[in-house]
Formats: sequence, structure tokens, C-alpha cells
Amino acid sequence: MLTPEQHARQLIDAQLAAAGWLVQDYKHLNLGAGPGIAVREYPTASGPADYALLTDRKLVGIVEAKKEGTSLTAVAEQTARYQASATKHAQRVAEQLPFGYEANGQEIRFADARDPEPRSRPVFGFHRPETLRDWTRQIGTLRARLRNLPAVTTAGLRDCQIEALRNLDVSLKDDRPRALIQMATGSGKTFTAVSFIYRLIKFAGAKRVLFLVDRGNLGRQTLQEFQQYTAPDDGRKFTELYNVQHLTSNQLDTVSKVTITTIQRLYSMLRGEAEFDVGNEERSGFELNGDAPQRPREVAYNPAVPPEGYDFVVIDECHRSIYNVWQQVLEYFDAHLIGLTATPAKQTFGFFNQNLVMEYSHERAVVDGVNVGSDVFRIQTEITERGSRVEKGSTIKRMERQTRKRRWETLDDDLVYAGTQLDRSVTAPDQIRTVLAEWKARLFTELFPGRSIVPKTLIFAKSDHHADEIVELVRELFGKGNDFCKKITYGAEENADTLIRKFRNEYNPRVAVTVDMISTGTDIKPLECLVFLRDVRSRVYFDQMKGRGTRVIAPSDLEAVTSDARAKTRFVIVDAVGVTDSAKKDTESVERQPGGLGFEKLLHAVALGNHDPAQLRSLATRLARLDRQLTPDDRAAVLAHTQGAATVQQLAARLYDAVDPVRQEAEALRLATAEAQTAGQPAPGEPGSALAEPTDAHWQQATQALTERAVHLFDDPTLRMLLTKVHAQHDLVIDLVSKDQVLRAGFESQTSPEAAREALAQARIDKFQAFIAAHKDEITALQLLHNQPYARRAVTFAQIRELALALRLDNPQLTPEHLWEAYEQLERARVRGAGPRTLLTNLISLVRFALHQTETLTAYPLTVAERFGAWLTRQQQAGRSFSPEQQHWLGLMRDKVATSLSVEAEDFTLPPFIDLGGYGRARQVFGADLQTIVDELNEALAA
Repeated sequence: MLTPEQHARQLIDAQLAAAGWLVQDYKHLNLGAGPGIAVREYPTASGPADYALLTDRKLVGIVEAKKEGTSLTAVAEQTARYQASATKHAQRVAEQLPFGYEANGQEIRFADARDPEPRSRPVFGFHRPETLRDWTRQIGTLRARLRNLPAVTTAGLRDCQIEALRNLDVSLKDDRPRALIQMATGSGKTFTAVSFIYRLIKFAGAKRVLFLVDRGNLGRQTLQEFQQYTAPDDGRKFTELYNVQHLTSNQLDTVSKVTITTIQRLYSMLRGEAEFDVGNEERSGFELNGDAPQRPREVAYNPAVPPEGYDFVVIDECHRSIYNVWQQVLEYFDAHLIGLTATPAKQTFGFFNQNLVMEYSHERAVVDGVNVGSDVFRIQTEITERGSRVEKGSTIKRMERQTRKRRWETLDDDLVYAGTQLDRSVTAPDQIRTVLAEWKARLFTELFPGRSIVPKTLIFAKSDHHADEIVELVRELFGKGNDFCKKITYGAEENADTLIRKFRNEYNPRVAVTVDMISTGTDIKPLECLVFLRDVRSRVYFDQMKGRGTRVIAPSDLEAVTSDARAKTRFVIVDAVGVTDSAKKDTESVERQPGGLGFEKLLHAVALGNHDPAQLRSLATRLARLDRQLTPDDRAAVLAHTQGAATVQQLAARLYDAVDPVRQEAEALRLATAEAQTAGQPAPGEPGSALAEPTDAHWQQATQALTERAVHLFDDPTLRMLLTKVHAQHDLVIDLVSKDQVLRAGFESQTSPEAAREALAQARIDKFQAFIAAHKDEITALQLLHNQPYARRAVTFAQIRELALALRLDNPQLTPEHLWEAYEQLERARVRGAGPRTLLTNLISLVRFALHQTETLTAYPLTVAERFGAWLTRQQQAGRSFSPEQQHWLGLMRDKVATSLSVEAEDFTLPPFIDLGGYGRARQVFGADLQTIVDELNEALAA
């Protein structure tokens, strides 16, 4: 049996071979066998290196091998020692070999000793020999070149874009591997991305850039942005200078500088698939999880797409589901990751290591005129709010969800439903009609007074069937033909891209109805009205949906499609379901994706042995949903068929356990512990154990055991038939009896630039106060200001600088200048003095005001000036007077305290003191009292 170290060596050999290295023993080396040779146990002055890497017969790097489970972060020093150790006979590319790896069979870390600040980083696999050879021939490393990026050319850029580019430059110069740019919808995220990609290729020598989107039509939009971009220093189009490939097949163009693709297609390529159905690229990251979270996508090394193939990966609008399901795909490349989003969730911040280099909120965009704000018009109807009751004996329609076959039925009992069931289990056509009729009635009187052409309107429906009902009623109420209102969903027969283009650029359609398809990412600038006929509980998704209406548009472009509209100054949200009031969470939306197995077929597939995690999760979700609809008789019947072994809820729970990594890990650990105890050995992770954690074999056994426990009851055909029968009873009920009426209709909120400024200011202050609360025991300046609010000389300038840096890293908007503006906006009467708002010392005043230690927010220089005046008064009262020259020197010292918290001896060697003669002249002016006066001022003025 192999030892853990021998097993690790086997794995490392295979990993090197996969990357194109010929692995040889030192005694049998043959440097002519190929361009890249990895030699085991290579002699050096420090002892044999585990592996030496040679390209074109020259030593270029070292691999330090460790046994499985060994932490590699502390091994880099050993690798560096071998890199510097002398070797006999062999040629070296440098005295210190540039490339160092640490590996244990499961992990690989890498560092380039030529980087300005060499730092090991995790990599998916070893770099190919030709890659290391090319790197040795380059002038400087990529990270060195990133430190010398030229200043951003600001012509043609918005202020927010300039700020984003500059902040990203700083992050890249600091070699931060991940960065997140948050910019409001419509503020030019993609243009900003093309701008920094151009800079990275031209000035940093980036070999290739991968631009990932989560839906096909966003890839097409991105390609257009590259085609339209004009280089600011060249005048030519981006695509005239560099090749850009938008993947529509799985064939990479090796000469392209930029590759645009969906993450779904990338995953397919990494798996080595020759083709990928284009239709699979038309669902966004919000929808990829279907009815339940999918299993994380796992990838293996693919020599056709090596991890070093791209220097930068740009991830556009890939939200929480992307980072959960596709994380290993994103981390495959040895590249800096740069995220773009308008609506980050907590998981997004976590994935990007909290490195938010730019925050440009919707409120700030409205203030800057980059976005338009929204008015909220609420429509409340009786059925929407309270549901309805249909008396027994009434005739209703039922529709089978799968076949859409309808049948009439007379009720034996009263049918009672709540508003939350609308268009889920019950649809009431008159409720839809009432809402749409009220919207139409108010359209030209309150929503868009003085207009006569229906503004471009997007209606959000709950389902494909709901969308059909809405389309039919909109056409009927407005007395218009098919072109007036169109359904744009995955189930629509007409080409979605064509419909979106017409909706954006042509007179018709005036109204589009969607479920999810154009709720994220799609750019439709003339859109002026959003109608919500569905609730949304995801904060991120709701913000994305609202973002469809925020984009600004030139008056002439708006008039081209809506001739009676003079300018787009705001958009209107018509809320017919309370979506603007409902609680929101950081979760993604879920759209029912067509093409999945029906309930009966899914049960049969599992019984036949299809235990794919996605299928098991889907069945678990459907059973959980079915459980909430069961009657007591249904529950009793199921329990009887399982002979008391399981309820429907328990069946669902076991299925989910089978694919839950946490439960799998617990079961694997249980199995490994039992195995170790049987052998008289310590459990994994305990002192003396050969294993740090369960092995892959334990995981496989655990998954198999959990799956068998979850699926064995479905072998019983009578149980499957019963579940199918109970499920089929819950058809969609069409209530043609109930009549709806409007309870209330009117504006709940209306936007204004002032309201947007106040919202932006409040958001900044809230974040500042939250930062203080979270870090008051960690950051020295906050500790001192929080615990010793009035101590003199308690805080140093270095500590204030540390606080300013921590604030900037937490949120780029938390600068002294922005925070001062925020307090001025909300509490102008309590703010005194302005001065240079960028002064770091103003943070003292801001922190104390936020902690309610002062009644007014006074600029720190003003506080120092007032204390200086009081000090002078005390000196005069004590009989001490100062000459005009002394007073001038004292004023300079006062100003130094205002900007740096103290006056130190070395300050007299710098301007402005040195301009007056420096320390020598100060000694002449004040004599032996100089140090005493300096100490007094530091004590009296500093805070």
C-alpha cells in the first residue's frame, strides 16, 4: 500500500504529465526527449529537489512535493532555498530560478521570483513548458508591468468611469487577485470594462482576456461594445487593433486577444465537449439553478484550454448562483478576476475577497444624471389583497399544467383562495383585467399626463401561462393587434432577439410581457414603465428588474420610438402586487425552465436508476412543494404506502441529504472514523492519524449510502402511482366567477434629484456607522476615539492613515470628502466649517460625531484654530506675548497640527518651515523655549 507521500508523488507526476512535462528520474534523464522535462530528485547544493523543471535544456523552476493533506502556505521558503541553490553542469535561466511550485497531489501553489513582491498563489495545474519558456523571454513580469500603467486618459469618460479605472489600477498594482466593480445599471459598466481591457492589453502586455457573461444575448451586446469602442490614444476601433472572438462554437481562435463567452459554454469546453447547444446559453445566472440549487460544476485539467490561457477574466453580472455553482470554473484560470455588477449580493462580495474597488449606486447615478429615478404607482384590488370565495355549485375551469387541456367542473364545496395563490394554483382573469384596466385609465392622466402614445412598457408575469393571459387582455383592452403587445419569454415562438430589437428600436411593440428573460442585463433605453404583476423576494433580482427602466436616453432617440415624449426624466413602477413593500433577501430568482422532466417521468427516471444530483434535487423540491398542498387523507395514504417509513416531507429531505455536501462530508467522516477505529487507528484529523480528512473513497461510499437511503422507496410502483395521482389533482383553477374591484390606486413615492441626494447621503452614513460598530475593537484609531474620546495626543497621524485605508478598502465611497458631504446633506445645521474636505484629520471629527460624542460636526482644522485661539488667550493672560515673526511661526505650527495631528522635529526640515530657515531659524526666533512651545501646542491643539 502506498504511503501518503508516495500517493502524492503519483498524483503530481500525473499533473505534470497532463501539463505537457515529461517526468523522468535523474539517473535516466533525457533532455532531448521534449521541450519540457521534469526531473525527480534533482541534486542541488541544498540537497535533492523533489522535481526540477527544464525547458529547452535550461533549469527554470523547482517543485517542492509534500504528502497529501500538508498545508502548502508555509512551504514556499523551502522552494525558494532550492531555487537559489547551486547545481552542477546544467544551464540555468537565472542564478535564482524564477519559478517555484509547492504541491501535495490535491493542491498546487506557484510563485514567480521575478515579481516585484513574489507571493505564492493557488493554481489549478502546472503551467505548460512553453508558457514558462515564453515568460523567461519577456521583459518584466505581468505584475511588474501592472505597476507601471500610465495615467487614465479621461477624455470621453464619465466621472464614475474614471474613478473605476483609477481604483482598479491601484488594486492591480497592489496585486490583489480579485476586484469587484459595482456600477448602477446604465452607468456604462461594459464601456468601462472595454476601457480597462484595452489598457491591460496595450500597456500591461496582457496575453489574452476572457469576458464571461451568463446569457447569450449579453454576449452579443458585449461584442457590439467592443466593436464600437474607439481607442482614446489611437483613434481606431478596438476590433481594428485586436481580434475579439464571440464564441458560438467550442472552437477557440488562438490569435484573439479577447474571448467572449457564456460560463455555460466555457464549462462545456473545459469538459472537452466538441459542441454545445446555443439554446443552453439563453438563461441568466438567476435561472441556472432551476427549481433547486444545482451541484457545483467540477472541472478537470484540459490541455486544450490550459489554466494560463488568460491573464484576466472579466465576469459580467454573474450573481450568487454563478459563484456557488460555477466557482471552480471561474477559478480554473491563473488570472486576475474582475467582476462587474450593478446589484451585488453578500456572496458576491465574499467571492471577490471584499475588494470593492468601485461603488456607484443608483442613487448616486441619479444625482449625477447618469440614471433616472422612479415613481411608484400602487394599484390594490380586492382579489389581489384578499383572494376570493367561489360558492359550491358554481362552474369553474381546470387546466392541466403539462398539456394545457381544459375542462369544466362544478364545485362540490366552496373554493377559497388567498391573494398569494393567484396565478400559482388559481388564476382569476377579472383580477388581471381590473389591474390592467386601471393602469390604462390612469396612463395619460396621472402616470404620463399630456401624452397619447402608450409609453414603452414592460410587464413582469409569474409564469408562461400568466404571460399569455396578460398579452391577450392587453391587446383586448387597448383594442390593438398582435404587434402592439408581445410575449418575450423562453416559451415564445417568435425569436426573442428579434422581438427585443423591435421593442428597443421600433414603434411596436409598445408593451412587452416577460417572466425572466429581459429582466436582467438587457438594454432597452426607451423603456418608461414597468408593471409588476408578480412579487419578487430577491433583493438582487428586484434591483435588476428595476434597472431595466433606469437608463437615460437622448430626447431625439426617445422621440424616434415615442414621438410625444419630450425627454425621459423618470420611469414609473406600477406595483399591482406589493413588490415594492415585500421583504427581500439576497437570493436569486427561479424561473421554471421548459424542457425538464414532468413529475411522473422524473419519478420513473429515479426508479430506473437516474440518480444525477440535479434530478434528485428537482424531485426533492417538487415533493416539498407537493407536501404543502396535501390534505390529511393524502398524507395518510402516502404513509400507508410506505408502511410508516416516510412522509412526503421526509422523502424530500432524504433526497436533499443525498446531494448536500455538508451531509455527505458528515457521513464520509463517520465512515472513515469507523474504519479507523476498526483498525485501531485515530480518526482522521486527530493526532497520529495518517489522514487529515476523509478520502475520496470515503466520500463516494457516503454519497452512495445516502443516495440508496433516499431512492429505495421509489422502487415501489404503487407509491409512484399514488404520488403522481395526488400531484395531478393540483391543476390550475381558472376562476371565471369572481369579479374584482379597485380598492386604491395612487402614487406611493415620487422621485426627485433632492430625494436621490438624501438617499445617497443616508446610505453612506449608514455604512460608515456600521463600519465603526464592526471595527471599533480592531482598528487602533477607532479604539482610542471610542474609548478615550477626549484624551489629548491619543491618536497619531499614522493611526488615522490606517483608519482611512481600512475605510477605503471596505468601501471606496467612505472617504472624508464623501462622508462630509453626506452629513452636510442631511444635517446641515449641525455641520460647521468645510475647508479641505479631503483632509484625513477630518476623520477624527467624523468618527466622534458618528459616535454622538459631539453635538456638531466641526471641521478638524476649525477645531484646531479655535483651540489655538484659546491657547493664545491663555498665554496673554499669563503675561506671555509673541512678536509678529513668532506669531507667523506659530500659525504654521497650528496648520501642521490641523493636517497631521502634531508638529515633530523632522517637520522643520520640510516646507513650509524650511522655506523660512528651518529648525535653526526657529531656534533663533523662540530661543530655548522652542521645544516647550512645540510640546504645548501638540498637547493643546491635537485631539
